[in-house]
Amino acid sequence: MAVRVYPAGHSEDILSLMTKRLIDIDDDLLKEVRSLTGAATMKEAVNGALRHVVDFELRVRHVQRLRSMEGIDLDDDELMRDSWR
Repeated sequence: MAVRVYPAGHSEDILSLMTKRLIDIDDDLLKEVRSLTGAATMKEAVNGALRHVVDFELRVRHVQRLRSMEGIDLDDDELMRDSWR
């Protein structure tokens, strides 16, 4: 269930894509994440950690794509030759 949040002075829900959740979080891991990242709040730490995982996985997929050359034309000699003009 999305929670509607209306900050002072705003008439529309700018955070409608956020959902309030009740979850168990390892206190030691949370403390370590906050220490390592400088996150001021639990919310900042959890969202930052989630963003880190997503960014990391996207980088891994990009590297895999570069290694396989799937969908990449960098090995096309004619194209690469023309790109330096």
